[in-house]
Amino acid sequence: MSKNVKVLYVDDEINNLSSFKASFRFDYKILIAQTTTEAFTYLSQHPDIHVILCDQRMPVKTGVDFLEQVRKQYPKPVRMLITGYTDVESVIDAINRGNIFRYIKKPWTEDYIRAAIEEGYKFHMTNSLLSVKNEELQQAYAALDEFSYSVTHGLRDPILSVVSLVEIAKNVDDMPPDAAELIEMIGQAMLQLDSFIENTHDHHRLKRGEIEFKEVWMTDIIKNVQDIYEIEATVNNINFTTSVDQKEAIISSEILLNLIINNLLSNAFKYYNRDSEDRQVELKVSVDKKNLTILVKDNGIGLPETHLEDIFEKPETNDVHSVTLGLHNVKQAIVALEGTIDYQSQLGEGSTFTITIPNKQ
Repeated sequence: MSKNVKVLYVDDEINNLSSFKASFRFDYKILIAQTTTEAFTYLSQHPDIHVILCDQRMPVKTGVDFLEQVRKQYPKPVRMLITGYTDVESVIDAINRGNIFRYIKKPWTEDYIRAAIEEGYKFHMTNSLLSVKNEELQQAYAALDEFSYSVTHGLRDPILSVVSLVEIAKNVDDMPPDAAELIEMIGQAMLQLDSFIENTHDHHRLKRGEIEFKEVWMTDIIKNVQDIYEIEATVNNINFTTSVDQKEAIISSEILLNLIINNLLSNAFKYYNRDSEDRQVELKVSVDKKNLTILVKDNGIGLPETHLEDIFEKPETNDVHSVTLGLHNVKQAIVALEGTIDYQSQLGEGSTFTITIPNKQ
């Protein structure tokens, strides 16, 4: 075992301290403390301590109490408890409160202590490596989030510009039928690409599983979606109405609420009835002390009954009646917020989605 392994031994009996240091001074870097106060001084001065061994019957503070405090202030060192008594309650306390690595009974032998220290050191190094890898993973996730955000917005802006130009081109007089059909295909392809980019980004964020709960005012979210869909509503002659009934903030995830509302509205605007002059999309939000209720209703093409059972389960395909990845993301977000969803749809009549999210007060 490397001489670089640093061990702190805490015992109120000076003879035990001297014996321990004499036994292991050639194998490890040994620090000895006769009081828990002295031990905490060592811990503050030596952040590289790998293993702590502490006697249970210490004056003022028991070994379990000491190791519990160490776990909170200095969680990295591996903790071991030494006692000359067969005290079951102490064992249970040590495991539950101090989260000890090993329980050692006096009188101990050098071979047993050496084996315990070696196992403790291996455990410490494994945990340290996991901590480093976890930090690297978090940094990679942050970089991926930043990249995903940049790509999403960098691609969506020109795509939406093309969609707007396509809608304008549709209204040009004397458009040859072949050209009109080609322009329509371009518009649909751009909408599918935009939906794929947005939903893939949302799917990635949901898989991360990170949820931040805070006070949310739905008026802010509604204002944002109004700005997003105003142009689309105008170009496609869709009457888009919104209403909010909220007197106090709700505790929830603003990111997931945005995801839910945006995906439902995206489907409502995507599948409007082109043969109808009365095109409607309604967003209605109400908040009380217990729940947030979101209603998204449209009179678009709707879904056939055969597709209603699995609309949240399948990824998007080329069939306009198929379930989208966006609705799958909606379901995952609602589950993460411990909410429920009710939906009704009729082919040729439109769809209604009602979501209930509990207030996390």
